Amino acid sequence: MPDAADSRQIVTDSPVADRVVTPRSVTRPQKAEQASMNPASPPASDPVHPASDITVRPVISRKELKLFIRLPRLLYKECAGYMPPLDMEQNDLLDPKRNRIFRHASVRYFMAWRNGVAVGRISAVVDGKALEAWDEKIGWFGAFDALPEKSIVKALLDAAELWLRDQGMARMRGPVTLGYHGESGLMIEGQTEAPMIGTPWHPPELHSLIEAHGFETGRDLLTFKLDLTDDLDDRHIVPGALKPGQGKLGDVTVSHLSKKQITAQGEVLRSLYNDAWAGTYNFVPLQSYEMTGLIEQLKLVLRPEHYVQIDHAGEPAAMALMVPNIFDIVRDIDGAPSPLDWAKLGVRLLSHRFESARVILLGVSHKVRGTVLGALMPSLAIDELIRRRATLPYKSVELGWILDTNTPMLNLVKRLVPEPNKIHRIYEKEIDQTTH
Repeated sequence: MPDAADSRQIVTDSPVADRVVTPRSVTRPQKAEQASMNPASPPASDPVHPASDITVRPVISRKELKLFIRLPRLLYKECAGYMPPLDMEQNDLLDPKRNRIFRHASVRYFMAWRNGVAVGRISAVVDGKALEAWDEKIGWFGAFDALPEKSIVKALLDAAELWLRDQGMARMRGPVTLGYHGESGLMIEGQTEAPMIGTPWHPPELHSLIEAHGFETGRDLLTFKLDLTDDLDDRHIVPGALKPGQGKLGDVTVSHLSKKQITAQGEVLRSLYNDAWAGTYNFVPLQSYEMTGLIEQLKLVLRPEHYVQIDHAGEPAAMALMVPNIFDIVRDIDGAPSPLDWAKLGVRLLSHRFESARVILLGVSHKVRGTVLGALMPSLAIDELIRRRATLPYKSVELGWILDTNTPMLNLVKRLVPEPNKIHRIYEKEIDQTTH
């Protein structure tokens, strides 16, 4: 595996010693094109452009990184249903100085160019913790956004594949940005649904272009929108006679988030989460420094009601964590807020003017898994979150991403919401090991 330290050099103020990746269908550029801040909007159809029109090269400067981060909102600004995330949020996800996955992963960013205009982007990732967990040579591609044209999609995927092959990978999987705990999947359905924090958006044409490049479906990740209506209490997902601390659940207790002890509770949450999902598809254990980074990002918006911890006989047995949807308070604000916009955001944040939230972590300890109590734990956690709607302003909560093979969880959620409102797909492909 390459040294993770070299991944932090991809965005410096001077070029790095790394060859320009030239996909099979792309000619090597003779000189760097100047970045345009106004790439063309996605066309209504898929025009045919010669492959030689497209060049792909690594991101090697802070200036290019800035464009890489904001490129989706330039590409998709005319697309129905798209709302740009805050650059600040994307900086936390993509900047090597901020995302702690760079402590154990090697990453390369690439952008596709046509006539000096950026028309797409992609990341390629070799995650050391993933290689340890899977014992397979699988690399990720992610941060995948492009004009929906065959030549652009092919050039970007070729670039990621060649770099991953050079790192010794045998298979590629994605899109995953930048790792399991970031943004996962290509949006297949749900483009016109309300946007949600941490949920990637893609134009509907992209998935067929990826599949045309030889990628097969690995798994679908399903999201369900739960409207917090008054009749929820009538749709008991937990039998009415079963209450934590009472009767058969006398040794089961429920805890809230304590901001004074948030770091310690974060470690409990991390241990529970890793224990709950160990061995499942694409899972990589969450590291302590990643959990610390997550808490730092969420401190301003987290409230005690956002966290559910269920203990059995005094030991943590299940947990759930939801976060408010930042899109609710940025609908009239561009991804790069002005000073006045920041003032607006501050007021809205302090007054918690959110209308929706997303459950980002949910799991059950292996100690009770396979038992009647273990089967009941997800229901108890979700039921507790529903009960807390009286103290939170949310009108809906999204439950996701749920693997399409997770039958027990799907059976539980579908009792409340019959069909998913969003579907994201993870693709896989064997890496071509032939010389190009």
